[in-house]
Amino acid sequence: MSSELPDDHSGTQHQRSPLPRSNGGSGDQEAPDTSCEVSDPPHHAHNFRFAVLYMVFMRTGWIFKTESIVMPAVLDVIGGAGWLRGCLPMLNRLGQSLPPMLASDRVRGARLKKLGLFSTTSTMGACFLLLAAIWAMTEGAKSWWLPIVFLVIYAVFFAATGINMMVLNTISGKLIRVDRRGRLSLVGTVLGATIAVCCGWYFLNLWLVDESVADGTRSNFEMIFFFTGMTFVAAAFIGLFLKEAPDENHTQRRGGKDLLLAAYETFKTDRNFRRLAIIAALFGMYLTLFPHYQRLGRDRLDLGLSALIPWLLAQNIGAALFSIPTGWIADRFGNRLVIQLILLVLCIAPALALFLSWSDDVRPAWFIVVFGLLGLTPVAMRFLNNYTLEIASHGEHPHYLSTLAFAIAAPPILLSPLIGALIDWVGFELIFAIVIGCVFSGWLMAFTLVEPRKLSSGAK
Repeated sequence: MSSELPDDHSGTQHQRSPLPRSNGGSGDQEAPDTSCEVSDPPHHAHNFRFAVLYMVFMRTGWIFKTESIVMPAVLDVIGGAGWLRGCLPMLNRLGQSLPPMLASDRVRGARLKKLGLFSTTSTMGACFLLLAAIWAMTEGAKSWWLPIVFLVIYAVFFAATGINMMVLNTISGKLIRVDRRGRLSLVGTVLGATIAVCCGWYFLNLWLVDESVADGTRSNFEMIFFFTGMTFVAAAFIGLFLKEAPDENHTQRRGGKDLLLAAYETFKTDRNFRRLAIIAALFGMYLTLFPHYQRLGRDRLDLGLSALIPWLLAQNIGAALFSIPTGWIADRFGNRLVIQLILLVLCIAPALALFLSWSDDVRPAWFIVVFGLLGLTPVAMRFLNNYTLEIASHGEHPHYLSTLAFAIAAPPILLSPLIGALIDWVGFELIFAIVIGCVFSGWLMAFTLVEPRKLSSGAK
């Protein structure tokens, strides 16, 4: 790993005034500790490199299990109903909202956050190794119980993923400078996507084929699951190499009801975060469409499972390409501007998917552009989290991040199976149009967010 990755400026500590909260009248909340975040944390260069390496392994595994392409295709093989595909974003967001919220006090009180990173990442790997074993034994034969087992394991996986993302963002807030988190996103995503695309192109062409009873060919989903599980396990051990100073013990433990009330109190009293949470919920509507793009393309363009490979690679290449300008813009101008830009671009993907599915003159290959645009979705989540890290104090990072995750999760949890069923009933057009309207509304509302860096600079 090149020593150029972290751009360290040791010896100069830039003092910034804490950001005043824009709330509805409660002035006793702790202000964000921005003065600590702009200086180099201990071992910054070392931790930057290992954080990048962790992201590379995670992204390499993730390309083989994307919720927009591979996982819904698996359910199409063993089930096929729209409501069943709709369970994927529901379980995804349910796992990334309630478990992190319930675990936020434990994460906050942990002396070494990297141990939580290890346990959650290794659990994610174990889930996919179990899926590989089950698929190898059953050969993906259709049965009433296989979709249930698949979704249960998938739910456990995303419960671990939700806590993992909160831990990872908390570690980022602790170990990585505020004005280097955009660079971490850029380097980790670009390098990870490059390696992931190379692995995906080589292995998926071996494993993901159009199944045929006549000639005995079958997709080797067990190998896809096994490879994913092993990369997650490797990432878990990489996380142990982070150099982290122990935090003070935080003994407060709140029950689920208290945590939900605390989340509501944060939403009620912090006006700026309330706006962010509403924007996040409108963005959450976007996630309900994820399993259905591949079905729209395959059904209307009459394509087989092999068409998933270029779509899968395009989505990851898109994530890498979008990370380059957004990471630079975030470090230079702030995360708020990036959120505004991303929400506007996100409106294009569902509109383009519908247009391409209508036109008889458009070649099916153009549908790859839709998945390239979908690569912006994980980038959007990252910058929503980064903005949250800026407006919350260090000690409140787990709590704010888990509350934000809950806001993003609410629409998929409540509506995803229904949206899947409605697509089967009324078609893609009406549902896609409603979601485009929601995301566009979020873009308009993003202009009401405060810019933390301007406020803190003006307070000097």
